[in-house]
Amino acid sequence: MSLIMYQYPKCGTCRKAKKYLEEHGISFTDKNIAEEPPSREELEKLIKKSGLPIKKFFNTSGQKYRALGLSQKLKEMSEEEMLDLLASDGMLIKRPIVTDGNKVTVGFKEDLYKETWG
Repeated sequence: MSLIMYQYPKCGTCRKAKKYLEEHGISFTDKNIAEEPPSREELEKLIKKSGLPIKKFFNTSGQKYRALGLSQKLKEMSEEEMLDLLASDGMLIKRPIVTDGNKVTVGFKEDLYKETWG
């Protein structure tokens, strides 16, 4: 399976990740996270496969995250509620998310990409 990259075109981190994959000849399908966000079911799979806590999937530097006061509200929410919230708006999701169906990376760190995607 080729990679799927959920990203936002105006995001600098996403552009760095995209450039890394392109420069290393790694093919991927590009999905605009604002226009084609992962479904709730897809998010659930991504979170499980990543091995990361669900809070790592929130775009904590995003305007919507701050506007909704989520740094405080997440402490009171169940994982189900967090999942519903993430699925409700692609701009709340940390990006880029890259997956091959088995492995998942969230955000961009060159060392992690090298280790995970080659």
